Order: sequence, then C-alpha cells, then structure tokens
Amino acid sequence: MSMKFPGKIGPDEAEQVAIAALSFVANDPVLLPRFLSLTGIEASQIRSAADAPGFLAGVLQFIRAHEPTLSAFCDAAGQTPDDVAAAVRALPFGDERYEAST
Repeated sequence: MSMKFPGKIGPDEAEQVAIAALSFVANDPVLLPRFLSLTGIEASQIRSAADAPGFLAGVLQFIRAHEPTLSAFCDAAGQTPDDVAAAVRALPFGDERYEAST
C-alpha cells in the first residue's frame, strides 16, 4: 500500500493518506476499539462518519498521537511522519485549532 507524494501534499493526496490510515485502524483489533471509544462512534457508523468534515483529519491525528502507531502506519503505507503531518494540514479542520474543530 505504498504511496509517495513528492512535494506538497494537496487535499486529494491527503484524503488518500487518511483513507489508508482509516483502513489501517479498522483492520487492527487493538486500535479499532480504542479509536471507536475515543471518537464515540460505532463501527457501523464509520463509513458515514468518513464523509463528515474533519473526520479524516481526526483519523490522522489519532495515528500521530501515538508514536508506535504512527511508525507502524508509516511502514505499512510507505509514508513518513512528515507526510502524515502534511496530510493532516491539507484536510478540513486539520490545522489543530480547537475553535475550528469544535
């Protein structure tokens, strides 16, 4: 599942990274329950939640919040931590401003 985006990551590429991250989380029996607990959504709601502004940025922020998870995702997706950070910033509500994300 290696994805490389030379140069700046735009919204489309950022979305691809976030979808890969969501798949990574959804397929991990340890991460998925933690993600669901933190977000307050049910597994059956993930598909519809993914369309909500800010959800994909939140997935990447979840990945970035835990160094071993970030490292594992980067290895699986062929990304660097800087790529993931750039992807977060390219997504709606990914600028980490509290006021904009609540």
